[in-house]
Amino acid sequence: MSSLNCYCGSGKPFSNCCELYITGKEKAPTAEALMRSRYSAYAVCNASYLWLTTAPKERRHHSKTAILEWAKSNQWIKLEVLKATETTVEFKAYYIDYNLEAQIHHENSRFINQGDNWYYLDGDY
Repeated sequence: MSSLNCYCGSGKPFSNCCELYITGKEKAPTAEALMRSRYSAYAVCNASYLWLTTAPKERRHHSKTAILEWAKSNQWIKLEVLKATETTVEFKAYYIDYNLEAQIHHENSRFINQGDNWYYLDGDY
């Protein structure tokens, strides 16, 4: 188990935080937990988790290959959760892009719960 702090900014070790969801050992209990784990999945380049946690009806718009390429082409710096409700999360993801330029992805994400699983539906950014 890794003692590295989790990428999501929780202050917990990765092994006791988002890694539990990414590896399927536990289900994300809230939309915010899922969003944080998806950020961590970008940081560790786990495209399968990102694709599987996208709402099933939206998956056709995404490919694991494209997700992986985007995850790998950026250096993930920090996640800042600005506001969370039961089904929405507003956040800023800080990263360095492939041109070594600092970027901020600011998004209002929407999530749905189906069959006791949370899924990313879409977002405005």
